[in-house]
Amino acid sequence: MSDEFTYGEIYAPIYEEYTAIQGKVAEVDETVAFFERYCSGGSALELGIGDGRVAVPLSERGVKVEGIDNSCSMLKLLAKRTDLIKAWQGDIANFRSEQRYDVVYCVYSTFTLLFTREAQIACLRSAAEALDDKGILVIELGVPTLDAFARGQKTTGVRLVDHENTILDVAVHDPLNQSLVSTLLWFSGTSVRRLPQRIRYVYHQELDTMAECVGLELAERWGDWARGAFIEGSKRHISVYRRSSR
Repeated sequence: MSDEFTYGEIYAPIYEEYTAIQGKVAEVDETVAFFERYCSGGSALELGIGDGRVAVPLSERGVKVEGIDNSCSMLKLLAKRTDLIKAWQGDIANFRSEQRYDVVYCVYSTFTLLFTREAQIACLRSAAEALDDKGILVIELGVPTLDAFARGQKTTGVRLVDHENTILDVAVHDPLNQSLVSTLLWFSGTSVRRLPQRIRYVYHQELDTMAECVGLELAERWGDWARGAFIEGSKRHISVYRRSSR
């Protein structure tokens, strides 16, 4: 079962195609514009940089971007795209950097691949220490949707259907540990891919509390990268944290 240490190795061969059909490539311009407001001409660190989907276009706008990823395969994909971004292999839960950044960010619910609350808090602490005095931490997370689980245990959902692809999601829910152990079944033409994953989901209120534990406070929360309102029914949130003034 994949976790933060194996996710990249499993998904790297199909990552670009998968993120494209999930709509993540299409929203890159909005994502980059969001970050550019905070670090234009400055510096940024991406936690879970992957293939550089966000980091590369952000660097092309004059931001000095660096990144961390624990997957050698993902870092190889990044290296094929550019040699202008410094990235290193490491654990996003426990890292140290001599550099201080205007923005540290973690997108696409990568934060939930840290499978324990302790690891998630450690990640927030490491990120807080990497910020300069006026820097911000940005985390993009999906809003947990657990209603479809039969007796809180299992569900099967259709993630995507188009003329070429069908992606099904089969998951087991452990409410005591806020964990989902899932398998994506991706049917494309005559091929079938099986993509396992496990996450620890986090509600936005808990994320705020964990951030407070490491000296951060919520500055802004949006429902999308275009800065739409975060409302009941939002499927995700983009949360912006600063060092606590208290």
